[in-house]
This record gives sequence, structure tokens and C-alpha cells, in this order.
Amino acid sequence: MSSKHYEAAREIYAGWGVDTEEALRRMDEIPISINCWQLDDLTGFEDFDAKLTGGIAATGNAPGKPRSVEEYFTNLDRMLSLVPGAKHLALHSIYALTDGKKVPRNQLRPEHFARWVDYAGEKGIGLDFNPTYFSHPMADSGWTLASPDRGIRDFWVEHGIACREIGAYLGKSLGETCVTNHWIPDGFKDTCVDTLGPRQRLIESLDRIFAEPIDRKCNVDSVEGKVFGLGVESYTAGSHEFYTNYALTTGKAIVCMDIGHYHPTESVAAKLSSYFTFGQEIMMHLSRAVRWDSDHVPIICEDIITIMQEIKRCGAFDKVHLGLDFFDASINRVAASVIGARSVKKALLMALLEPTEALMDAEHSGDLTRRLALLEEFKLLPAGIVFEEYCARHQVKGADWMEGLA
Repeated sequence: MSSKHYEAAREIYAGWGVDTEEALRRMDEIPISINCWQLDDLTGFEDFDAKLTGGIAATGNAPGKPRSVEEYFTNLDRMLSLVPGAKHLALHSIYALTDGKKVPRNQLRPEHFARWVDYAGEKGIGLDFNPTYFSHPMADSGWTLASPDRGIRDFWVEHGIACREIGAYLGKSLGETCVTNHWIPDGFKDTCVDTLGPRQRLIESLDRIFAEPIDRKCNVDSVEGKVFGLGVESYTAGSHEFYTNYALTTGKAIVCMDIGHYHPTESVAAKLSSYFTFGQEIMMHLSRAVRWDSDHVPIICEDIITIMQEIKRCGAFDKVHLGLDFFDASINRVAASVIGARSVKKALLMALLEPTEALMDAEHSGDLTRRLALLEEFKLLPAGIVFEEYCARHQVKGADWMEGLA
């Protein structure tokens, strides 16, 4: 794509009062946190033959899954080289680099992630973090922080505390806030009678995990709800409503919204301004739900576009942490990460290029016919040409990025 195409697109947008240069500048201020676990089906480095449990499933059997730490980093290097602009990498605790030593999850320490800090520093990216409350013998009952077994709860509380310490280390070392996101699988497959008890135990566990204050410039904790999970279809202790109330009443964490964790007719975009009204931060996990929480690779779809538009229209990019959460083992894993990350960045750019002022003027003047007409006309403005320019400026391949990718 030549510069003359970009100049033409720039003029078109200018006619609608949009400065493409300003949009490109903003793109470099808004990192997308790419989930490290797409590259290996969320296996991690504890055991390359580990089986996923806790309602986690990476479906498909495409060749190319890394079988060693070295293979993993080769794929990671390649993936990052194909995603332009500001990035974070979201780690799970099971990606600790322990030199082959078996370290219990409740004994993980910052030094087990020192090489990740070095790697991120070399790449010029930030790191986010996730405790791994699943795929472990202490989670075989399906219960972790809300378990009726005090010993199980204690183990996972210790894990959560350790992960917050690691998150703070990552953020302080790299000078970019680390979001440490907590998700648990706890729930019941069939009809639940005592819905209160597990949630009371979960509050106690979370309070213990978050008891020690941490500088929010280094680490921000988020809690991720779910409507239901595989094997816990009837009751999920950590629901969206539970975590919203916990976040708002305690101030100890922010809410993480995964767009696949709601009923199919719910719009996550429609929820956002209710949080922004109260000055709340949000962590986003962006994927693509086909039917429900299937964690498909994100594409430029209505769900993600409307989320980006809502954030932009509310002037709330300083309140939102944008992250990815998906795993697909049916296609090339590197390509899946690249497609997902680039698609989300394209949706972000589309929102930044939206002539929002013209839309607001039409709405505030009561001209709702013009508002709808403009919304439709704006859909075909040449955002793709601007994205190609963005890639070129970051010396990243444009639409031909698939060439040479095995």
C-alpha cells in the first residue's frame, strides 16, 4: 500500500473532522495485552503433557504445538514481530521459568519470572499476570478459593498472594502497570441449594489475598466473572454480579469482563458506561464467542467494534485495560495469535477514526435520522488503509503478513 493511498484516506477522514495522525498517535498509547497461552493451548511449562481441567478446553489437533521452552520462545518471537504497536504479554503462573525445578504454585516467587522481565525489556513490551487456579491436583474437586475444605482454600490463597507479589515485581521492573487477573472455576454442575456459603468463603479468600496493599502503579488486581462453565452449568460462585459488588464495595480489585462469559444476548459494550459513571476501571478479555464462551480467535466483529466505540465515545481509554483471552488448537497457533491481536487493534483504530463529534452533534440536536444515516455511512470509511500505514510505520508486515508463515 503506497503513501498516496494513505494521503487519500487522510483527506477523506479530514472531511469528517477526523485527524488520522492523531488516531495513529493514540494507537501507540493504548497497549493490547496478548495472551501467551494461545501459543501452546494453555499447557505452560510445568508439564508439557499436562491435561487441562477446571472447565478449560483447547479444541483441535493442528501440528506445531511447542514441545519445549525453546520452541515456545521461537514461536513467541515470531508472533510478536507480526503485531504492530504497543503491546503487553499476559502470562499465567504456569509459565514460570524454574530451570526444570518443580516449584509448587504457592511457592512461586518473582525470581521465577526474572527472565520474562529481561525478555519483555528487550522487546519493549509490558507484562500482565494471571494466577493459575486450575489444571492442578488441588483443583480436582472443582473448588479452589470457595472450597469447603480449608486446606484447599489456604493453598490457593497462598498462590494468589504469591502471584500478586509477582505482578508487582513485573510492573515495577518494567515501569508499566501489571494487571493480575484472578479467575476461578468453582461451582456446581447440578442444582445448588446453598448459594450463599461458597460466596461467603470466596469473599474471605479474596480478602486474605488482597490484604497487603500494593502500589497501583505497579500492580492492579482484577476479578473475572462467568455466567457458567463446563461442568458447573448450574452455579458459578464467581459470577459477574458477585465480583462487581466485591470490587465496588471493597475497592481491592477491578472487574474483568470476558465477552464470552455472558448470556449470548448480553452486550458487554452496553455495560461499560455504568462503570465509567462511577469512575471504575475495567479489565477486558476479548475473544469471540460462537454460541457461548468457545474462546474463538477474535475477528473484526460487531461485539469487539462496539466495545471499542463505547470506550472511545465515553473518553475512557484511561479506564480500560485491553487484553485477549482465547485458545484455538485447530489452526496454526502463531497465526491465531496474530489474527486475534491484529483484529483487535484494527477494531481499536476503527473506533479512534470514528467521527464521533458528528454523531454526538446529531444526537444532541435531536436529529436521530441523521445519527443513524451517519452510523451507516461511517462503516465504509477506509480504516484498512490507515492500518496499513500503521504497520508500515512500525516496520511490520501489512496484509501480506501470512507469507512465509508455516
